[in-house]
Amino acid sequence: MTDPSGPPEPSRHTEPRGDGRPSAVSDIRLWFAPERLREEGSTPDYRFSLANERTFLAWLRTAMALVGGGFAVDQFLPETGRPLRLALALTLLAGGALCALRAISHWVRCERAMRRGEDLPTSRFPIVLGLAVGVVALLMVIVAAFGWGG
Repeated sequence: MTDPSGPPEPSRHTEPRGDGRPSAVSDIRLWFAPERLREEGSTPDYRFSLANERTFLAWLRTAMALVGGGFAVDQFLPETGRPLRLALALTLLAGGALCALRAISHWVRCERAMRRGEDLPTSRFPIVLGLAVGVVALLMVIVAAFGWGG
């Protein structure tokens, strides 16, 4: 007799890695067919799914702010030398793109974990993003205050 509270059966659409977790390919496939998540585990409390969606939207707002900041740096620091201005702008634009992609990945991973009754996934991405934004902001303060690069 099996224990009903044991680990849930993996979905037939999940290609597990050697450690039993889903592969990155199966995660990316869910980006384009999120309804397939319903085939995994059981439906979580709607409040948790909606909280996951709000977190996803917060990540997207952060991504849009980074993209807007990248364009602002390029447009509003014209006295700054082109290489430095371009480096700052591209760093912010790349951060925005990574943040948007990470938002999708995190939403899928959290939704899957909730459906399976597993712990929510952890990530170093918020820390890395926070440090990167802090460093770029400090560089922009230095550039704006001292007029470096012009």
